[in-house]
Amino acid sequence: MKHTILFFVYTLIRVVCYAQNDYNTELIPSSLLSRANATIRSEETVVDMRAADNVIYAVKQVITVLNKNGESNAGLVLFYDKSTIIKSVKGEIYNAFGKLHAKFSQNDFIDESAVQNFSLFEDNRIKRFSPSMNTYPYTVVYQYEVRFKQNLIIPTWYPKPADDVSVEKSTYSFICKPADKFRVKSKNLLQQPVESINEKEKRITWTVRNLPGIKSEPYSPHREMYEPFVKIAPEDFTYYNRQSNYTNWQELGKWIYDDLLKDRATLPATTLAVIQNLVKEEKTAQGKVRKIYQYLQDKTRYISVQIGIGGFRPISASEVDRLGYGDCKALVNYMQSLLKAADIVSYYCVVNAGDEKRSLDPSFASMNQANHVILCVPLAGDTTWLECTSQKIPYGFLSNFTDDRIVLACTPSGGKLLRTPKYTAQQNLQKRTANFVLNKNGNINGEVNTVFQGTQYDHHDHIVDKTPSEQEKFLKKVYPINNVNFDKITYTENKDKFPELLENLAMSVNGYGAINNNKLFLPINPFQMKIPIAEVRNRLMPLHLNRGYTDEDNFTYTLTEDLKPVLEPLNKSLQNQFGSYVATTTLKDNVLTYYRKFVLNEGTFTAASYVDFVTFINEVNTAEQQRCVLNLK
Repeated sequence: MKHTILFFVYTLIRVVCYAQNDYNTELIPSSLLSRANATIRSEETVVDMRAADNVIYAVKQVITVLNKNGESNAGLVLFYDKSTIIKSVKGEIYNAFGKLHAKFSQNDFIDESAVQNFSLFEDNRIKRFSPSMNTYPYTVVYQYEVRFKQNLIIPTWYPKPADDVSVEKSTYSFICKPADKFRVKSKNLLQQPVESINEKEKRITWTVRNLPGIKSEPYSPHREMYEPFVKIAPEDFTYYNRQSNYTNWQELGKWIYDDLLKDRATLPATTLAVIQNLVKEEKTAQGKVRKIYQYLQDKTRYISVQIGIGGFRPISASEVDRLGYGDCKALVNYMQSLLKAADIVSYYCVVNAGDEKRSLDPSFASMNQANHVILCVPLAGDTTWLECTSQKIPYGFLSNFTDDRIVLACTPSGGKLLRTPKYTAQQNLQKRTANFVLNKNGNINGEVNTVFQGTQYDHHDHIVDKTPSEQEKFLKKVYPINNVNFDKITYTENKDKFPELLENLAMSVNGYGAINNNKLFLPINPFQMKIPIAEVRNRLMPLHLNRGYTDEDNFTYTLTEDLKPVLEPLNKSLQNQFGSYVATTTLKDNVLTYYRKFVLNEGTFTAASYVDFVTFINEVNTAEQQRCVLNLK
């Protein structure tokens, strides 16, 4: 009887242990396999903040890579520096049947510098690991622990890292002392967190289960609009031996101004004299700012500096003045110091930069929402914004890198939320005029003049500094026309708050029009054609058009006497909530004129409206494929 009981207990232990670690992929619910290339079987994330200068971040993740498309989710990258220490990391790899294939430890990780090619100094390093598996599916188990010597930035919890990843179960536990105060921002969570507290700690745990993979949909909003997340910001924080607190943007901006920018604005007496002499003849504040900005662009260049607290604190203005370089923080601080020498007030502004417009969250202040710094000059009736990292960007132009978003201005009285300028669909203009001569062989030659304004200028200004051969190579990619030759290429820039680039081309194309059965088929618009977009059945995401623009074309084709058009004139007009389109052709004497205007409106629209958007774009594409048919006499 005793042996029977022992055998039963032994068998039960084996069954329980096996059940706890059974990574057989057949156990994944079928609902989590659809549209998924990888599945997080389980994930436990614990942030222990009971000591502000010793925050422990511990993770255990079990992820199954279902196919080759899920490989990008199989690896692990851990960043570390003087304030972030990797305490331990290990893991195992299992085959499709849940059988152990290999184990790995920190020694198997590749250790390399995180210095970027534009960075002069950076103390960040990374450890990275990628499984070398070529059979699918397989499962990777990661266990790692990281120590942060600060609690100013608590990592945001994103349980679903990508659209094509499904999640069976993921938990996030935040631990702190019972009296600690902190703010929480969570979104897209179905379950309320579980909270417990005793004399030693407070613990809050969030849980998500059975999140399916979804198909990525074109023109979708940022993932934070629809994926779950939890953000935490402690009221009292420690950062590189600095202690302070904040509960809102006003207080955070005040700390940045009083602590990070303190004593950073001193300039040598010689530089102060140079600036005062530079602007002494200027009658307006705008004129002074413009001259000082040109001085900045002529004297400095951008080089990233990310050492220690320098990740947030700029090097001093005197150092930038001496060295002639700095990162965004340092160059903004330097420009602010130069303006101060001319008695002009300006604001150091932190911003979330990038082509996609992403604002700071007005309802939730935290230090990890921004990645760049720009300068605001609040002149009377004409506030000017300056990008200080570029030696060639026009004065007062922010480009699509920082346009139309909420930023934090750090002032002596505290932080202020401001919005950067918006470039409208009408301002983001591309206007092209062309005059061609068309002969019976289908050859065209003539001159093309294009004006790029607003963010369309931003997309093309880089070509100005290229060599003539590089310009020609670039143009042949932009205008992929067979047999095109550019006989003349010139660019002229008008740099201002609303800059424009003028492109002038003399060009010829042999055999542009196709000849068949004594007819010549002429593509009316050689430069621009709206690419059709695919339908998405049962779309889930809203339709998001990030930025509006306008394209306007006016072409004339002077026909030789041996050509005669036979096609009905084109007269297409569309207008809806997404924008408008008009295209017409007219013939007078021997001149064929083509006019086209396409306007796209920015905005966020319902998922159901995507069907109408597809119809709109594809109708435009159909209209632009129409060819003019001419008889050969």
